[in-house]
Amino acid sequence: MKTVLRLFVFVRGQWKWLIVTLAFLFVGIVLSMIIPRMLGTGIDMALRDADSAFLWWPMARETAIWWVAGTIVAASALRGLAGYGQSYLQETISQKVSYTVRNAIYDRLQRLSFAYYDKAQTGQLMSRATVDVEAVRMFFGMGLVGIIQLVVMVVTVAVILLVMNWQLALMSMAFMPIIGWLAVRFSTRIRPLWMQVQEMMAQLGIILQESLIGVRIVKAFRREKEESRKFSTQATVLYDQHISIARQMATRMPVMMFVMSLPTILILFWGGLQVIDGTMTIGDLTQFTLYVNMMVMPVRQVGMMVNMITRTISAGQRILEILDTESAVKEKPDAIVLDKVRGEVTFDKVSFSYDSIAATLKDVSFRAEPGQLIALLGGSGSGKSTIANLISRFYDVTQGSIKIDGTDIRDVTIASLRRNVGISQQDIFLFSGSIKDNIAYGAVDATLEQVEEVAKAASLHDFIVTLPDGYETWVGERGLTLSGGEKQRLAIARTLLINPSILILDDSMSSVDADTEKMIRQALDQLIKGRTTFIITHRLPIIKNADLILMLEKGQVIEQGKHTELMAKKGMYYNVYESQLMSQDENITEDN
Repeated sequence: MKTVLRLFVFVRGQWKWLIVTLAFLFVGIVLSMIIPRMLGTGIDMALRDADSAFLWWPMARETAIWWVAGTIVAASALRGLAGYGQSYLQETISQKVSYTVRNAIYDRLQRLSFAYYDKAQTGQLMSRATVDVEAVRMFFGMGLVGIIQLVVMVVTVAVILLVMNWQLALMSMAFMPIIGWLAVRFSTRIRPLWMQVQEMMAQLGIILQESLIGVRIVKAFRREKEESRKFSTQATVLYDQHISIARQMATRMPVMMFVMSLPTILILFWGGLQVIDGTMTIGDLTQFTLYVNMMVMPVRQVGMMVNMITRTISAGQRILEILDTESAVKEKPDAIVLDKVRGEVTFDKVSFSYDSIAATLKDVSFRAEPGQLIALLGGSGSGKSTIANLISRFYDVTQGSIKIDGTDIRDVTIASLRRNVGISQQDIFLFSGSIKDNIAYGAVDATLEQVEEVAKAASLHDFIVTLPDGYETWVGERGLTLSGGEKQRLAIARTLLINPSILILDDSMSSVDADTEKMIRQALDQLIKGRTTFIITHRLPIIKNADLILMLEKGQVIEQGKHTELMAKKGMYYNVYESQLMSQDENITEDN
């Protein structure tokens, strides 16, 4: 129940409406109690030969019956109005809770560092933000008020029954502990099954998501049947689990129904004998039977309520697991705002590990002066992209420090740091929207003229103006309507628009042809002036013009310096140049 109690924080701000809902609930219960009383009174009036009285007023029997009937109609109508108010407010509260929980999950996910997403599965996160949130919404929409209604109804009816005929009441209520025990036992068995259902639905979502994102790969390798089989297999497992739960419910619910029917049988037998003896009237017996049935109705819902609480606990645990997750990259309470920087970047004996086991970077030290062009060179897994990610503080260093203009980046606010550091990543993601919106993603207030300026700098403007809608042309999901080179140029333009003092280009020209690369380089020659620029590339013209080349291998800086300096050393860089880059140099010479 600790999980359920923690979820009550999301009702904050809705307490007054919850109180009004409970007021409607109590009014409805009071009106419900009136109806059996009036019905029993009316039956006794109809069976008498003498005049009767309605409440305290003597009147003719026919008139009294009309008053009784009118009271029943009025009570039913008012109960309906109270029920409407209760249902409306319940749904309003539950939707508000759902809205708040979803926003809390999304906000938390936005604030978590890359380290969390390295291990998290998108399908699992989507399941928690949809299926699990819906389970919590159902609890606050039906379960919470339903439980209160159940308790109040049972207690109220029990008091009325004890006042009417305590012996018959005790006999009737003797079966309630048995029903409660059956409900608890059923809940104990069904809870882990529902937890498994939620996990299976998340796994099904993962398979669906991966197959949709990778649909082109699926079709290219003719794996449609295998993907369908994988989805069908997981769907079958989920189906079997639901059937297992249905079997459990189908087995136990009839048993509970039978036990709950026993009080009615007892009333008819024992109460009938009392009617014959004259100690009870037919109207009293009718009232008693109706009140017992009113008690049975909420008790019949005990299983559903227990099941709802069970699902809420399971869903709440999965939701709170996200909300309780702390980002590996934390901002200090007294973090300072980093104003416009000059661009000096210093790595001081930096080591980093993604999994705290194998080091990705080992004792990396270098200094980039403001306005310098730094080329990062090395094989796959050498640590080039890791250096880029650490500068933007997508991860925190394990040892050592990174400083910008002499200030440790862990001492500044993350927002101000990333305003000064622009990164165009190797894995380019574009949102569904216009080309203008995608370029201006980091600067939503940018004018069209500013967007066009950076598009020209990225050699993208001439392509955009040929499109039917120009800058308002819609980009398909993940930018699939653009070529690889066009997406990379758009990503460069998007980064340049925020006008960062430090620019990071992570292999941002890997998918452009030679002519486009030349245009981008010419534009970058002007744009990188005054910026400290890190470029992860194997393009020789950029490497040769770099102010500092960092040659990395297995997370260590093996060599650093300018092209001529490293060539003179005849070390690792020299060998890479001779074996891999020389052909580029020859081709460029021939082209020129």
